[in-house]
Amino acid sequence: MGFFYIILILTLSSLSNAKSIVKNLPGFNGDLPFTFGSLLMVIQRYVGVGTNDEIQVFYYFVESQRDPLHDPFLIYLTGGPGTSGLYPFLYQIGPLSINFDNSTYEKVSLKLNPNSWAKKANVLLLDLPAGTGFSYATTFEATKSNDTILAQHSYQFLIKWLEEHPRFLNNPSFLWNERGNQPRLNIIGCLIISPLTDRFDDFNSRFEFAHRLALISDDIYELTSKINEENVLDPYCDGDNKSPICGVNFLLTNAAKYFDSFGNDKEVQKALHVREGAGHSIPMYKPEENWVILDEWLDSYSYLSDS
Repeated sequence: MGFFYIILILTLSSLSNAKSIVKNLPGFNGDLPFTFGSLLMVIQRYVGVGTNDEIQVFYYFVESQRDPLHDPFLIYLTGGPGTSGLYPFLYQIGPLSINFDNSTYEKVSLKLNPNSWAKKANVLLLDLPAGTGFSYATTFEATKSNDTILAQHSYQFLIKWLEEHPRFLNNPSFLWNERGNQPRLNIIGCLIISPLTDRFDDFNSRFEFAHRLALISDDIYELTSKINEENVLDPYCDGDNKSPICGVNFLLTNAAKYFDSFGNDKEVQKALHVREGAGHSIPMYKPEENWVILDEWLDSYSYLSDS
């Protein structure tokens, strides 16, 4: 699924060592804003991973707007598999977001995100596995992946990236590391967002979890035991409303159309210096396209075929 970034630096590749500085993006009015006297810029390259760099990884690096040399370094891996780093960039933590009030499906407008994590952290997002976003494989075999291979490629990418950007080695880092390898990372934490282990247990333990963490009061917790789920009236979501008020239950299908439009815009790809013909892009919520990746993923676990 997906594609890009803006305050970022998009990555390197053994095939291309030239950095491309992006000063503006289609949909954003004017040049990208300044911070600490330096441009919030996009430096784009691909990073080759795998035995012979047969996988070319597209990435997004969002430099902290506060103190990039000392602020935390966050490696953000999206789920799926098959979700591009563009999705959290535009819908979750990135410095830009879609201005739905001024956007059409044909022309997407962007605005600054006041709640961007980049205000206080350096954020690195990857398009992995191969076939996600603008990442691609040069051989058919390289398109196959699983959890182990993805972890290896992510780690290999991170090592290469940090070798090119050693100034971030001493920043407190969040996610993962592998003992004994170089360069050593200053890992201090791991954050897992919306993990799913068992659908029944996960969904039915949320009130209990919130109550134990004092996120909801005793009164509210006790009220939940009296709810008749068959008669709960949810807020009505107007299908034509671009700014729904239903919290996280917003119209993902409509939002995905803006996402796809922006990511597949040739002018956007040109601004980001995406390699022409570099594989394919997988839009959000396209089950057939995403299933290709997931099917290959599941095939790598032979024991699943016996279940």
